[in-house]
Amino acid sequence: MKIGFIGTGVMGTGMINQLLGAGFEVSVYNRTKAHAQTVLDNGATWLDTPETVAKASDVIITIVGFPKDVEEIYFGDHGIFKGTEAGNVVIDMTTSSPILAKKIAKYGEQHQVGVLDAPVSGGDVGAKNGTLTIMVGGDAALYERVEPILKTMGSSIRRFGDAGQGQNAKMANQIMIAGTMTGMIESLVYAKKAGLDLKQAIQTINGGAAANWSMANYGPRILNGDLKPGFAAKHFLKDLRIALTVADEMAIDLPATKLARDLYEKMVVANKMGDLGTQG
Repeated sequence: MKIGFIGTGVMGTGMINQLLGAGFEVSVYNRTKAHAQTVLDNGATWLDTPETVAKASDVIITIVGFPKDVEEIYFGDHGIFKGTEAGNVVIDMTTSSPILAKKIAKYGEQHQVGVLDAPVSGGDVGAKNGTLTIMVGGDAALYERVEPILKTMGSSIRRFGDAGQGQNAKMANQIMIAGTMTGMIESLVYAKKAGLDLKQAIQTINGGAAANWSMANYGPRILNGDLKPGFAAKHFLKDLRIALTVADEMAIDLPATKLARDLYEKMVVANKMGDLGTQG
């Protein structure tokens, strides 16, 4: 089965390397070719457009930055749907809008192309190690068909329902992360001001009821001054905005998530730090 992969950023690179390691033949495209060099060196094949990737592949996987990027690579002049044919499968693993996921699925249904939305969680570490959490929306039989591919990249994979439900599951995930990220930072600020040993504080917190992934993985990075992106703050802000837009449509109020969005807007927009990691 030939795989096309569009998006060779921090996440995509690790995921492609997992596919290559499992013996899949992978063709890739990225807006900046230089960012694909690592996977090209590892055996991936470069193609010049999403359209040519689709023509060369049975399954096309995408993980890009923003919903507008997803729209362009699927529906653009040289987009994926210019190169797909009946029987192909596309899997969008970008964290994107549930509404856009349904639009892509509708087009796929009309043209006999299988479509899944399958956003991921686990950051650069999960991508590198093949231990991502993958949240899937789309047809059950199609999901079973591509599950072996997903298992190459993830260790926890669940289908949540029809098109868009993978994205809704990811929004619930991001809402939880928003709480753990703000909690982690305030916890460390408090511990530092009180004169605690921060390394001991992190170890203790992660040994009790307050244990969480953000503290375990990002806490030590913060102490080492490492603000490089496992997941860029600008993308997390995008996710929070999507979550709150959908929440408005469902007529629910998420005050803590709104506060997290406001704080990340200060970081990303006002202070121009969107390329730092979420721990920044």
